[in-house]
Amino acid sequence: MSPCFEFEDKSVEKAIQKACAELNIPAEELQHDVISYGSTGIFGLVGTKKARIRVTMPEPAPELGPEAPDKVISDEWSKKQTKAEAETIKSAASREYIPDPVEDDSTEIGKDALQRIVDLITTDAKISVKEGRGRIFFNVNGGETGVLIGRRGQTLEAIQYLVEKMVNKRSTKRIRVQVDVEGYLQNRRFGLQKRARQQADKAKRTGKPATMGQMTAHDRRIVHLALKDDGAVRTQSMGEGYLRELVVYPKKNSGR
Repeated sequence: MSPCFEFEDKSVEKAIQKACAELNIPAEELQHDVISYGSTGIFGLVGTKKARIRVTMPEPAPELGPEAPDKVISDEWSKKQTKAEAETIKSAASREYIPDPVEDDSTEIGKDALQRIVDLITTDAKISVKEGRGRIFFNVNGGETGVLIGRRGQTLEAIQYLVEKMVNKRSTKRIRVQVDVEGYLQNRRFGLQKRARQQADKAKRTGKPATMGQMTAHDRRIVHLALKDDGAVRTQSMGEGYLRELVVYPKKNSGR
């Protein structure tokens, strides 16, 4: 039975080119079946699938009978040819599952995906990148910042969610992604931390719960972390759904 190998790329044509290069077979002699034509997904970013082909190696030539005068020479040549083909196939098989270096570049994948999303929303926006340990920080500068951020940062949070999904779809390990727009998240973090401390002081002073109002999960987490080391108060999210009310409670026996 002839050996088969599978190759994939952005299109069937590119998959064929890859197979020809790996197996050292001209395109017109390549025996292949198309397994998947691939798809571009949403905006060419989410749900993309690669094209995949299955290549069948040609059958080896039949052995010559004993009456052939050049059998010895033919056998020697055949052995060399078979060995060369075997090395080529072995090399191709070993490289088949090695990720494309471009696809494995999480930073470039995230930056390209974010730029495409941003360009659908506004114009003249540029993206800068910083890398940390297991984290990638993207900052968008220019364009209509208010539209990119959205009410209470909900549009920005949705964009970050999409980019993080796209980055981790191609990555073998978990990578945290943060998308900011001209320092909005940092400024909002400082503002929420300040307000959280003010509400905590109010709860301790009055002995009554102090509400922070309805907040997103991202904002609630900032408040929880800001007050987690304050032994005189505790924080609790109330309600259900995307927006929940956050309340700061004074702990009993903490004193006013």
